[in-house]
Amino acid sequence: MATATDPGQLGSAKAAAVRLFLGADPFKGLTAFAASTRPRHNVVGVGIGRKVSRNKVTGTRSIRIYVEKKVSERSIPPEFVIPKRIAGVVTDVVETGRFVALAVPVAQRRLRPFKGGCSVGFQFTGSQAGFVMAGTLGALVTDTGGKRYALSNNHVLANENALAIGSAIFQPGLLDNGDPAKDQIAVLSRFVEIKPMSTENKVDAAIAELTKPSLGRATILPKVGKLASTAPIPAVEQMKVHKHGRTTGYTTGVVFDVAADVKVGYDFGDALFTDQIIIVGTTGSFSNSGDSGSLIVDRTSRRATGLLFAGSASHTIANHISDVLSGLGVTLA
Repeated sequence: MATATDPGQLGSAKAAAVRLFLGADPFKGLTAFAASTRPRHNVVGVGIGRKVSRNKVTGTRSIRIYVEKKVSERSIPPEFVIPKRIAGVVTDVVETGRFVALAVPVAQRRLRPFKGGCSVGFQFTGSQAGFVMAGTLGALVTDTGGKRYALSNNHVLANENALAIGSAIFQPGLLDNGDPAKDQIAVLSRFVEIKPMSTENKVDAAIAELTKPSLGRATILPKVGKLASTAPIPAVEQMKVHKHGRTTGYTTGVVFDVAADVKVGYDFGDALFTDQIIIVGTTGSFSNSGDSGSLIVDRTSRRATGLLFAGSASHTIANHISDVLSGLGVTLA
């Protein structure tokens, strides 16, 4: 008999919840049901984890339903009430707010050589000319040919798929008073395309080749320190992590979920990301706007585990760093 700890039952229940609430089948890519037939308007993600009851983590494995806001069952129509169980597995409703990509404020200085955790960004062109932005440069990476690249998110380096390959990348980002005439450090080289809601995404990631290899320092993050190894470590629930980002600087947190499917807001609209890491801050928020691209590191092993790209006021979303590196064909430097 299947139990609540049976990975097969948990996976099937999660897939059913994704179809019901997010309108996509992570295994078959089926067309979404009609919007009026499911309570999806308030749901922003689906994951797997131990149920939280009265602010305490229990031993019961559950399907987590992440919502913008918790509301009383009495105040919503019966058809919009989240069921107590899905495919035989208990549900746990977690309020997170809406997840959005985190590129943007707070000044960061020019660093030469630069290192992870600093301000980086592109220059808007065309109808967007005059706007400025900044995100976080996560790490230095290399390819099999030995070329050196800055690693961050697609929406930080490639303007959500819109920037041309070869475009200039600046440190600091222009929002942080970067000067296009003297602060170019790299050119956009590769990015993993972000696809809209009808298709799944695994990563929001891009790399930019350094104009001079000496401009960047191997991955040493302020307060986080030097990585113990360039090999990543898989994220697990309750893993203690830390990061350094351009907005919130050094923060610590705990991994809350490692297999969440989440809906993330971008300028072009929403996108669905599957099997993502969710992190909660140890004291206060783990991240804020402008921290996108931060490398997330396991505090125990001192190895990279995630790449921050989105979040809400209370929860941070990250790609598994192994998916990022394989998707771009690079390794940590």
